[in-house]
Amino acid sequence: MPGKVFLVPTVLSADALFSLPPYITDTVRQLRIFYVENERTARRFLKALDRSIDIDSLQLHLMNEHNPPDLPLARKLLQEGHSIGVISEAGCPAIADPGQLVVQAAHSINAAVVPLVGPNSMLLALMASGMNGQHFQFVGYLPVKPPDRAKAIKELEAVSAKKQQTQLFIEAPYRNNQLLKDILANCNDRTQLCVAADLTGPTEYIRTQSVAQWKKQTDADFHKRPAIFLLYAG
Repeated sequence: MPGKVFLVPTVLSADALFSLPPYITDTVRQLRIFYVENERTARRFLKALDRSIDIDSLQLHLMNEHNPPDLPLARKLLQEGHSIGVISEAGCPAIADPGQLVVQAAHSINAAVVPLVGPNSMLLALMASGMNGQHFQFVGYLPVKPPDRAKAIKELEAVSAKKQQTQLFIEAPYRNNQLLKDILANCNDRTQLCVAADLTGPTEYIRTQSVAQWKKQTDADFHKRPAIFLLYAG
């Protein structure tokens, strides 16, 4: 029997280990091989889960934009009966990160994939936004170039209005303030915008209000804060 791929959720905030159910630690203790986005972060997370884990005895294989996951190796390990843990930088793996490629590799050889329960920033933000939670779309990152991003924002607003669909997207934390500025410059004043930052952390911030109201808010600062942006023009 091939091994299994366990999708191991991590915390969204370093102070939020409480958000993980105890069985996450029990599962991690049984695994010796992991695909991780960042080795340093993964080591710190595993040690926080259980200080008795011998980190140096584990195999940590990188999977990020600079180091694509070694899929032939993943298939080989699984076929030999070894199970693999997949750990993202934050939240649930295989959502907007390269963990999905390891999952695809598992399916290609009929290896079982086991998603474990943990925090998901998109769903937490959607839950708290008050926007349409039955019809929504997560589009990931918007274009970086200003003209392309302005066009994308206007298109998302138009789709939301036409389909009554909540639009969710993200940005690199150091570009959050510029994204907020571009949203306010390109959306109708009546469109609803929610910004959910630092979810589950001590500085958690979630606010939904119209674009017109956001324009009056002069103290909004999301620089270098992990955030989810949600638009609704339905």
